[in-house]
Amino acid sequence: MAAKKNRGLGRGLSALMADIQEPEADQSRAETRRADLSIPIERVHPNPDQPRRAFTQEALEELSASIREKGIIQPLIVRPDPANDGEYQIVAGERRWRAAQMAQLHEVPAIIREFDDTEVLEVAIIENIQRADLNPIEEAMGYRQLMDRFSHTQDRLAEAMGKSRSHIANLMRLLNLPEDVQEHLRRGDLSAGHARALVGHENASDIARQVISNGLSVREVEKLMRASGESRTSRRSVPQPKDADTKALEGDLSAAIGMKVTIDHDAAQGGGRVSIQYRDLTQLDDLLRLLNSQN
Repeated sequence: MAAKKNRGLGRGLSALMADIQEPEADQSRAETRRADLSIPIERVHPNPDQPRRAFTQEALEELSASIREKGIIQPLIVRPDPANDGEYQIVAGERRWRAAQMAQLHEVPAIIREFDDTEVLEVAIIENIQRADLNPIEEAMGYRQLMDRFSHTQDRLAEAMGKSRSHIANLMRLLNLPEDVQEHLRRGDLSAGHARALVGHENASDIARQVISNGLSVREVEKLMRASGESRTSRRSVPQPKDADTKALEGDLSAAIGMKVTIDHDAAQGGGRVSIQYRDLTQLDDLLRLLNSQN
């Protein structure tokens, strides 16, 4: 189990998707991979916990046409179906599997891996984020799943995904928008820039509809909000749910000093406030000694 934990989020998909060749001398790993295996397409099934539910028909048709002409170049990653002996569950490559069905293929190339349920979900999320043309909400939800299910921090995600921490933080802020505004983002009616300007605004839904109907730019949205009496400063004061990083840091600091620590971080301004709650003067003295000992 320890080896699995050290596998690392960023091992990414070069190894997981078999983009790199393993040395022929490593026979045990080669046998584990079982590369170039063809599996009857009817014995392959989607992962019921696949985080992505929507597949664009037009994109599937384009991929299907390519498969008819060239075949499936990139093998699917599958695991033995835990519920059905002799069947396989897709870990990565559901789009290729769907397109192969449309192309009326009878078999699909696959690599079998012995992943547990947690690893299957993690790999599926990472594949979606790295390989698919996701809208901002889908990408943000992928990051949230990785943080909620596997306790990954934003810093860890940024390192593993090759993205900046601010990119991940800004995307996840979009999940605080009303559902109807998120739907505009999914459909492409709003850009991420428009949506970021609306985060925390009490009239976000109304302004979003106005932006779409009038074709407003991001700068025009900001001007509109200032004109309505809602400056960017006032929007920053709207309380936002604390992210997993902040909660984890509060817990670490509380455990380290033995007192309750509260962190109020303003992501927009980059600063904030740390509050330490002590129960009596003795505990306050302990805190002061702790701080002085660091000098």
